[in-house]
Amino acid sequence: MDGDPLVHAPPPDGVCTGNGSALRPEPAASDAQPLVVGISGGTGIVYGIRMLQALRAGGVPTHLVFSRGARLTLPHECGLTVRDVLALADVHHHPDDMAAAVSSGSFRTRGMVVAPCSVKSLAQIATGVCDTLLARAADVTLKERRRLVLMVRETPLTLTHLRNMATVTENGAIIAPPVPAFYIRPRTLDDVIDQSVGRVLDLFGIDTGSFARWRRPDASQPATHPLPERGDRPCESALS
Repeated sequence: MDGDPLVHAPPPDGVCTGNGSALRPEPAASDAQPLVVGISGGTGIVYGIRMLQALRAGGVPTHLVFSRGARLTLPHECGLTVRDVLALADVHHHPDDMAAAVSSGSFRTRGMVVAPCSVKSLAQIATGVCDTLLARAADVTLKERRRLVLMVRETPLTLTHLRNMATVTENGAIIAPPVPAFYIRPRTLDDVIDQSVGRVLDLFGIDTGSFARWRRPDASQPATHPLPERGDRPCESALS
């Protein structure tokens, strides 16, 4: 794959760029604990990318685990290269580096989000099969009682999927599928993506300020978007 740096073994310190060199030093301030972002191979890779962009804009440090499956999905859904995506994180880890910082509970973080989360990753997390760094980092997040949010992207759902969701929920995770809210009257796909990403980051106490929040209708307050004229068909044009 053009631009894919996944061709070298991970360095022993667990933080790599794929060529054996450190990307950036880890944040030293105690109040700057990073958020771990996992991107699996499920469709919807744009959610993980927008998550990284929003966190950088908000000054929140990030550690990225970009799975092998995500590297296969990327060229089908996005014009960015793997290097482009890795550059959005403060630190990124080789997906097979089981000695990476995020594989240990002693490495303090503010939690982890998997965006998108494939049902394969969901199953690994639900059953404790930690054979990838993404699954191990998620397992660590659960055992340390930190917040884990999974943006599961699959439909229809089998009973196995539902049971795995119930299991991770019982273990403390939050299932947050990227379900659009149409009360924001989205005009573009960016509106839909920003709202889903913003609502997930709300769960970590991070306000992106990038989407309209619900308010009780009030004649004294303007709508988020102008109300459509009679005869308009917003449901057909909103996402064009």
